[in-house]
Amino acid sequence: MKEKIDVFDYAGEIMKAMKTGILLTTKAGDQVNTMTIGWGVLGIEWAAPIFTVFVRESRFTRDCLDKNPEFTVNIPIGDFDRKILGIAGSKSGRDLDKIEALGLHLEQPEVLSVPGIAEFPLTLECRVVYKQLQDKDAIPQEIQEKFYPQDVDGSFPMCNRDFHIAYYGEIVAAYIIKPDEQ
Repeated sequence: MKEKIDVFDYAGEIMKAMKTGILLTTKAGDQVNTMTIGWGVLGIEWAAPIFTVFVRESRFTRDCLDKNPEFTVNIPIGDFDRKILGIAGSKSGRDLDKIEALGLHLEQPEVLSVPGIAEFPLTLECRVVYKQLQDKDAIPQEIQEKFYPQDVDGSFPMCNRDFHIAYYGEIVAAYIIKPDEQ
């Protein structure tokens, strides 16, 4: 069961959760993948609610988004297993089915093709309406040195030489996944 919400009523909770990590989920073909993100922007652009996510160029998630420009943002509410964020943020979906390995439960989407994750019940279904590779020449040198060190391989899960692609996702559905009552 899903309880529809106004995403902006939960803006504080969403942004607070970003500090410790939330999940970005994609689907390409039959493969569902999720990764931990700690960067995101909630706002309004082109008169629509938008959630912008930032994905490094070499990530498997980027491949998925290029094949299917839809994603869900999955935010925990209350207590949750923090190891989910650790594994989802350090392992690649190229090498591991993270949904299966973490024992996550997928929830059918309302509008798009990408499911939600029951363990992270606050769900935003987003359709990519714009994407843009960051312009490295427009990023201050001190930020480049801290977040984009050129001597670190692109496969490293945290700071590495790959710049981010900003994916602007129009929020087409927002809800909280509720456990089925039996």
